[in-house]
Amino acid sequence: MPAVIMDGKFLGKKIRERAKDRCAALREMGITPCLAVLLVGEDPASISYVNAKGKALVEAGMEGRDIRLPAATEEEALLSLIAELNRDEKIHGILVQLPLPVHIDKEKAAAAIAPEKDVDGIHPVSVGNLVLGRPGFLPCTPHGILALLREYSIPISGSHAVVIGRSTIVGKPLANLLARPDINASVTICHTGTKDLARYTTEADILIAAAGKPGLIKAEMVRPGATVIDVGVNRIPDPSFPKGYRLCGDVDPAAAEKAAFFSPVPGGVGPMTIAMLLQNVIEAAEKREAL
Repeated sequence: MPAVIMDGKFLGKKIRERAKDRCAALREMGITPCLAVLLVGEDPASISYVNAKGKALVEAGMEGRDIRLPAATEEEALLSLIAELNRDEKIHGILVQLPLPVHIDKEKAAAAIAPEKDVDGIHPVSVGNLVLGRPGFLPCTPHGILALLREYSIPISGSHAVVIGRSTIVGKPLANLLARPDINASVTICHTGTKDLARYTTEADILIAAAGKPGLIKAEMVRPGATVIDVGVNRIPDPSFPKGYRLCGDVDPAAAEKAAFFSPVPGGVGPMTIAMLLQNVIEAAEKREAL
């Protein structure tokens, strides 16, 4: 029997609607939640992501500061701009779109953001809170994956979750999130150095692919009845598509014939990431109002 397709668009819309309602309540108090998004350079994928975030902010009744800088922007100039945004009381959240040009240290950029405005959950304080199980902003994609699992009542506690990928924005924070006592999964992290990857994937109750390699996970690498979350967003040249490319994930769609639940690309994790970002911006505004 084919897998139940996990509809990130539907759930993301519900979360965005809740954020819109919360935003309306804040606006009645004279507060407009505001997110500043910094984009350095002209990476096509990054431009697409920033445009989507800006559209979502407007639809939710929030304000977006779309700040675009040339690729040649010096690191110190970017850090100085982040410091200025930290001081701006009208801005509740700051997001630095990755990747950054190679001459800019992304860790320095992350650490420059005030923790209370770190709605992408990348500041060292946010990372520490996640690992320690303390309150704080969770990274949007891992948080979105958790919300998707819970929406479909996937048993997480006591399950074996295999995370493929060790990036600082998905793989590592997701593994730490799933292993927290209140979530309670047993987590295995796999990566480019893992030998015999199928040995681990076929043992997974929950398999999450975030390696950025098209079709890495074949159907035979999935345990029958597993839940498969595909985080990969890969652009494959294809002249038959209007934009000259098509999107595909890290998992062969044929795996949906073996899995019990399957999140597709597009339409799975992607919409959840933006939805959780809006939720974080709302929470940042609400927390500051409560101070």
